[in-house]
Amino acid sequence: MTPGINPDDRTVLFHDNAADAYFLIGSTMDTDRTHVHTDGSTYPFEVRDISSASHPVYTGQQHKTQSEGRVAGFNKCFAGCGSKAVAQD
Repeated sequence: MTPGINPDDRTVLFHDNAADAYFLIGSTMDTDRTHVHTDGSTYPFEVRDISSASHPVYTGQQHKTQSEGRVAGFNKCFAGCGSKAVAQD
């Protein structure tokens, strides 16, 4: 491998605005901002709008939009249409 072409891997502090949560993650992100974490160390800092702490998929708040198949939904909707007996004279 060619030396010097890969970005530097370092620990970056990410802040999720929606959940007000902080994450220390190894990243190659280049940022000029720094922030002092609760452990007393200063880390490069990046703000994010959403993370696993606030995303509906990870928090279990996502609603299932399709809980049954298309055929079952059709049968449920039109179950009573053809079941009426026709009176014969």
